[in-house]
Parts: sequence; C-alpha cells; structure tokens
Amino acid sequence: MKIAEKRCVVLDMDGTVYLGSIPITGAVDFIKNNWDRLDFYFLSNNTSKSPDTYVKRLNGMGIPATLDLILSPTTPLVDFLKENGIHTAYIVGNRDFQRDLAQRMPELKQQEEGAQAVILAYDTELTYEKLARSAILLENHPEVLFLATHPDKVCPSPEGPLPDVGSMLALYKVATGREPQHIFGKPLPAVLQPLLKKYRKEEMVMVGDRLSTDKKLAENAGIDSIVVLSGEATLEETLAEEIQPTVIAEHLGAAWEDA
Repeated sequence: MKIAEKRCVVLDMDGTVYLGSIPITGAVDFIKNNWDRLDFYFLSNNTSKSPDTYVKRLNGMGIPATLDLILSPTTPLVDFLKENGIHTAYIVGNRDFQRDLAQRMPELKQQEEGAQAVILAYDTELTYEKLARSAILLENHPEVLFLATHPDKVCPSPEGPLPDVGSMLALYKVATGREPQHIFGKPLPAVLQPLLKKYRKEEMVMVGDRLSTDKKLAENAGIDSIVVLSGEATLEETLAEEIQPTVIAEHLGAAWEDA
C-alpha cells in the first residue's frame, strides 16, 4: 500500500511535530489539513510529560488531539506491573510522570521501603537524592526489578540534545552494575498494541526523526516508516541504514507531497 493510501498515521512528537515548544510548520499544517481524512495518533517516549500535557501542547498548535490519541510507554509499563503483582515501587520520575502513573494505577504505592521495583522515567526534576536512594536499592537488593520507560539516550530540544533515560541508564550501570530487566517504549512494538488490534499493518505508517527508535519500531512491528529530517536524523545517516525506510522526507507534509 502506498503512503498516500495509508489510513493510520502514528506520529512521534519531539522532532517530528515540534521541537521543544516550536511547531514544525510543514507537519502541523499537514495534520490540521488532513485531520478528517486520516487517523492520527501521537506517540512519544518522553515520559517527563503526561498525556494531558501533550494534549494541551498539541491543542495550542491548533491540532484537536484528545487523550485517546496519545500513546505512551507508561501503558505497557502499567500492564507489566499489574500482570506481575508489583504494588510497591521507587519512582525516579518527575511530578508529571508520578501523577500519570498514580492515575493509571492508584493501587501502586510509590515508596522506597519494601519496593519491588525501581522505575526510571525521563526525570526532568532529577536529584542526587533520587539517584542515591535508587542506586542503593538496586545494589543491595538484587531481587528488586529495574524497569525503564524507554531507551532514548537524548531528548531533542531547540538548544540541542538533552540527557534522557538512556544516558541515565549508563550512569546506573557504572554505579551499580545493574541494567534494566525491561524497557517499555520504542522500539518495542508493545507500545503499538492498541493500534495493531484496530488496524491492518498495511494501513499503518510510523513517522519519526529517530532511526534507533521510530524507524526501528516500524521494523519490529512490521509496518511502513517515514523518516523525517526535521529532528535528529540526517540524510547521510538514514541512507547508511541497512534497512531503508519506506520514505525519507524533510518533514511530515513533504512525505505526502512526494507520494
């Protein structure tokens, strides 16, 4: 199925729809102009912002997104916690993430004492106290699970890349020798499960600016991919990939112009 015939468009946000608070004009205009024709979903590994925050940001750009259109690594994380009977966890995450997790799983006690898991999210309010307490838990209690929301090493911003969960995981490995037993975000296809139950794979396309997460997610899920050059990926890096994306475009709108 050609890109122009797709029905479900899964969009990465940072670097694809916007950079920080700055809209990517070609992407935003395309979404607004095709809102009634295509089914848009918004997927970000960035767990420093709750779905509510993403909806408000997109709405502020004129995109009529709603909560049911936001996909997050927190969904498969919560599924895992419930399936494995985890009811206490030490959270390394900011207040937005902690509130979102509490809303999704109010029975989860977020505490250090008796914690069954350390959960690492993209913590934009990271303190040494959080690092120290979580590291001690992981080092002294091998039975405590180490869970991470996603593997991104950096988060794009208008000023340049910022340290993300993948960078923090490197710190934990050096300090404790521990690596996470489970990572829940892109490129693992579990984050797309709600859509894979609703659409045929041929109807779907994943759009993003990262080769290691967005493009790789599409490969893992067996769907087509569009790599946009509005964020992290460069044309040279993309062309050097062993498996090429379905389309390479300057921005989201340009992908359909070329289709």
